[in-house]
Amino acid sequence: MQGPANGGGITVQRALELPGLRGGLPEVVVGAERLQRTVRWVHAGEVPNIASLLKGGELLLTTGLGLGTRPAEQRAFVRKLAERQIAALVVELGPRFARLPAAIVETARTAGLPLVQLHREVPFVTVTEEVHTEIVNGHYALLQQAEEVHRRCTQALLGGGGVPQVLAILAEFTANPVFLETADGQLLYGAGSPAAGVDPLQVWEGLRGRSRESGPPSHAVLVDVPGGGGGPLPSSGSVRARIALLPVSSPLLPVHRIAAERAAGILAVVLMQARQEEELAARGRGDFLTDLAEGRIAAENAPAQARVLGFKPGEGPLLPVVMRLADDTVAFAPGGGWAVLARAVSEELAAVGVPVLVGVRPVEGRVPLLLGLRSESERTAVADRVAAALRAGVERAGMRSAGRAPVVVVGVAGGWVAASAGLRHASETATAAQGLSDRPWYDARRLDTELLLWRLRDHPDLAAFVERAIGPLQEHDARSKAPLLPTLETYLTHAGRKAETARELHLNRQTLYNRLARIAELLGTDLDDPQTVLALSLALRARRLVSAA
Repeated sequence: MQGPANGGGITVQRALELPGLRGGLPEVVVGAERLQRTVRWVHAGEVPNIASLLKGGELLLTTGLGLGTRPAEQRAFVRKLAERQIAALVVELGPRFARLPAAIVETARTAGLPLVQLHREVPFVTVTEEVHTEIVNGHYALLQQAEEVHRRCTQALLGGGGVPQVLAILAEFTANPVFLETADGQLLYGAGSPAAGVDPLQVWEGLRGRSRESGPPSHAVLVDVPGGGGGPLPSSGSVRARIALLPVSSPLLPVHRIAAERAAGILAVVLMQARQEEELAARGRGDFLTDLAEGRIAAENAPAQARVLGFKPGEGPLLPVVMRLADDTVAFAPGGGWAVLARAVSEELAAVGVPVLVGVRPVEGRVPLLLGLRSESERTAVADRVAAALRAGVERAGMRSAGRAPVVVVGVAGGWVAASAGLRHASETATAAQGLSDRPWYDARRLDTELLLWRLRDHPDLAAFVERAIGPLQEHDARSKAPLLPTLETYLTHAGRKAETARELHLNRQTLYNRLARIAELLGTDLDDPQTVLALSLALRARRLVSAA
């Protein structure tokens, strides 16, 4: 018995071999070379407009009553059936036709439509039942094959396998290379069929790789792996990744798509599990670094626990670093984003060339790190590379805020005792630095004033101090289209150097002098007085925190 044909139907040849049609002594008049066409369904009819009722792929049974009596009508009838792309036309000879007219035969031959005549009467209902049963059985056989692939993939997963094993099973079943790619078409994994003897990477580069701009090949089978994603599995709606089947060694059949759809569910679980395990591990490292910072782990016990987590620094000093993400990034982080972030940051930091321990603290939106330096003299150079790696990791994970870049704070290098205090200091400082002008990284030692003010942010005395120091300017700027606070901030940033202030603000000297005079007038103070300058600098820094509070 012939197996299921394309689409889970049967072929015209198989339909002619079934008892119902075989009893009618079928003779293939035209299209013997096209008997492998798929029969999707069977339809019997005797009306002239039968073609309008068909969808394609049908085996049409008729006694010829609707074919018409004139050659022109018969030719039009056959042409319309061919245009509908039916599988074959079966005409039962009898009262209507003792033999098929030449117009029907020649039109079928020209149109490439298989034409069969039956020399004995057969009950069309019996033929319909037999063919439909065969089609249903074919679909069931397809599902059984796909379920067997699903069973093998599940067994591989339970046996400790992962994505490569699942793809290898699919590749073996399809006898073609199989790939797992991101939603935007980047290769994650590939597997080839041993029987095909084809290098899957060469296939990818040669066939799938060239289709990134023009779209996937029309003969490829793409199946989405469900679930939110990011990072190496960028999010595209609810698509985490995509299985790509490419017909290199043999054609792809519907059963291959069904099997790929079954495997996609398993891969979704594998990827989700990997993300969960990865995020749990990253959280575990974050918990260790937080416990160290808060004194819950003694300095003498820390090295042994760090080694268990894979951190093995040399004899040089330890450098604490903390990255703080913007609040909106933390609130709307994509599913699995922290696992992706931890992996991306770790991969970026691998190029830094020093031992590193990376953790995540999703609730606080922090990424604490501990790095092993060879000497304290390389602190600045390592901090530059680490800050760049952290920001690159955030970009890869898709967790950068639309409004604010992440804040990176570098602590003081030292031993394990210093690392404990340094992590705590850097964590607090990273929070206090939210909203400052963007820099690649901040030295924790230079932000002690911001940290002090941040700790006082909810105290009513701080708000009162800001109001006394710069209240008149705030009232002016609230009413005026020419605000003065930015001028004062720039002036104090440049330590009262008017030329540099004017250059940064793109003002001429006289305009700047007029603005400074107006500021002094509104505040009733002397901008050259050191105590006044100190108070104004503190008030401007505190203003950001008071406004946020």
